[in-house]
This record gives sequence, C-alpha cells and structure tokens, in this order.
Amino acid sequence: MTPFQLAAVFLTLVACVGWINARWLKLPSGVAMLLAGAALPAATPLLGAYSENLVALARQVDFSETVMGYMLAFLLFAGATQVDLAEMRRRRLSVWTLATLGVLVSTVLVGGGLWLAARALGLELPLVWALAFGALVSPTDPIAVLATVKGEGLSVTLRTVLQGEALFNDGVGIVVFTAIAALITEGQAPNVWQTGGLVVLEAVGGLAIGLAGGWSVIRLMRTIDDYAVEVTLTLALAAGVYALAQALHLSGPIAAVAAGLLIGDRKAASAMSEVTHRYVTGFWTLVDEILNALLFLLLGLELLVVKLHVRDIGLWVAAIILVVVARLIVVAPWGAFFALKRAERGAIPLLVWGGLHGALSLALAQTLPPGPSKGLILSITYAVVAFSVVVQGLSFPALVKRFQGVQP
Repeated sequence: MTPFQLAAVFLTLVACVGWINARWLKLPSGVAMLLAGAALPAATPLLGAYSENLVALARQVDFSETVMGYMLAFLLFAGATQVDLAEMRRRRLSVWTLATLGVLVSTVLVGGGLWLAARALGLELPLVWALAFGALVSPTDPIAVLATVKGEGLSVTLRTVLQGEALFNDGVGIVVFTAIAALITEGQAPNVWQTGGLVVLEAVGGLAIGLAGGWSVIRLMRTIDDYAVEVTLTLALAAGVYALAQALHLSGPIAAVAAGLLIGDRKAASAMSEVTHRYVTGFWTLVDEILNALLFLLLGLELLVVKLHVRDIGLWVAAIILVVVARLIVVAPWGAFFALKRAERGAIPLLVWGGLHGALSLALAQTLPPGPSKGLILSITYAVVAFSVVVQGLSFPALVKRFQGVQP
C-alpha cells in the first residue's frame, strides 16, 4: 500500500469504531480504540488467507517512528493547551520532583524488581535489560493521562499535578532510557554526572526553545485578526519547536509542551479575537481527539507484531504489580502532603491510579537494539500498557467519584 492508502485505511477504521462506540458502547475513546485494534489480531484465525494481509498491513507501520517522529509533537502541544498554566506554576515543585526524581527512583525500583522476578521465575533477563524496561515504563504517558483526567470530578490540584508530571517527565525518561540502551549496545556504563548533565541540558534547552517560539507566535498574533492564519501559526509552532529541538539534540517533547502551555494560557487568549480563540481551541481539541483515537487503534493492532507467550504471564503480572508499587512509593509523599494541606480526599490512590502508561512506552521499547531479551521486554511492556489503558483507564472515573465526588 502507498502511505496515502495506508492512512485512508486507518482513518476509516477510526471513524467506524468511533461511530460504533458513540452509538452503542459508550466507552472512553482510547479504551474502545485499543480493544477494537486488539480484536483484529484476535480474529486472525477466522480470517484465513486474509490474516496474512492484515499482518503485512500492521508491519508496514513503523509504530515507534509514527509515535515519536510524527504524532507526539501535535499530541503534546494539544494536551498542553488544555492545562491551566497559572495553577501549574503553583504546583511546579511537585510537578518537577515527580518528573525528575520520581522517574529515576521508579526506574531503579521497577528494573531491579523485574530482574529479581525473572530470576525467581527461571526466565533469562539481564539486569541492564530490566533497567531499560524500568526507564521506558516509569514516565507516565501524557496522551493516556490527559485523556483520562480531563473528566469532571477530579480536583484542580490533583489534575494539574498529573497533567504536568505527564507532560514533562517524558524528556527525562527518554534521556535515561537512551543512556541505558547505549549501555546495552556498547557494553559500557554511562558516566552518571554526564548523563545527569545531559538530562538538564536537554530539558532546559527544549524549554527555552518552546517558550521562545510560543512568545514569538503570540506577538505575531497580536498584529492581525485572521483566524485561518493564526491557526496555521499554532500548527507551525507545534511542528517547528519540536523539529528544531530534535535537530539540536534537545528535548522535542518539552519544547512542544512549553509552547502549548503558552498558547493555552489566558495571556495568549488576549492576543486573539473571540472568533480566533474559538477556532484555535476547536482545532486543537479535534487534533487531540482524532490523533488519540488513531494512536490507540494502532496500539491495539501492534498485537500483530508483538508476540505474547503464555509462559511469560507470571512476569507480566509481576511487572504490573512492580509498576503500581513503584508509583505508590514515588507519589506517596506528595499525596500525603496534598491530603493534609488541602484536605484532598484520596490524594494518594488517585495519584497512583492516575499515572497511566501508554503508546510512548511501547514506542521506546521497539527502539531497543536487537537482542535475545527484546521480545520479552516488548511483551511485558504491552501487558503493562494494556492493563493501564483498559483497567486503570476504565476504573479511574469511579475512583474519582468514590473519593471526591463531582466538584464545580
């Protein structure tokens, strides 16, 4: 298939599944798309000769490149425009500690725990591969988190912390994962101070590019009143800062997030007419919804590529438990603080259960160098992501209602 034909097939699937879900299923969009995508691989034994065509279709999509090279910039920018920047400034200490120290602590806990679990189950998994899994699964997924916490009921404080952490921890997680992947490839441990400096440089550099780009576009928008041009400016901003940061070996995700936060801020709204603001908001809301749906459908279809073996079930369960426990250890201090300081009922369980993992983790896993443990890491990652999107994603609204009810 040509790229255009491939895109047409997937967009048609997204539209059909979306209609069925809106008409009958009434599930969260991401869950419905994931289940629909996974249903196709499950039905391959019934498709006969057509199953080979379906597998070939899935293999034609480079999932990692699609997520990180094409979709991530727009999804992060769109998500960031929906965040209250003023509230995030007030919660910056909790956001930054969870996005940095939280990722590092979780990487060690999950990686070390998975290595011990594999040994106990008699499975061959080197420590460095286990740590790579810890690094790729420790950052919460901004796409899954933003789609889940935007419903009614969750307090502004907890919503902002979950959103801010998810938006900013990817840059840290990607750098840590890259360092561990280099260790797998080269067999040489990275310099801790050098890696730490690289994390800071990439994060600060990406932040600077995103803020500079966002500020420049807002200044340009003040000089005109043309909604088509202004929407185009925001589209160019999202792609431009991400591409520039990547070209300079800085954090593209953080650049896109920083630019999106500025465009979504109240000060940026004052630079637009009411009509333009409505178009900009509507455009990025649609981008967010459509690309999210497409991404989760592709995630389900990845079952055709990722091989799952029954013998690995024990390690899947261990990995899911480890990820949840590590999340509890990381967020417990802040959860206790919010519960005491602001009387936030259920702060700890909501911060734990709201830290979802999604497509970005699987995309990182697919970039690991070839090796005997790569297939196992892919299957474990898929199990954790599927549990997070389906189980945590479906039960989180009920958890919010149980602890906080519906707040204005």
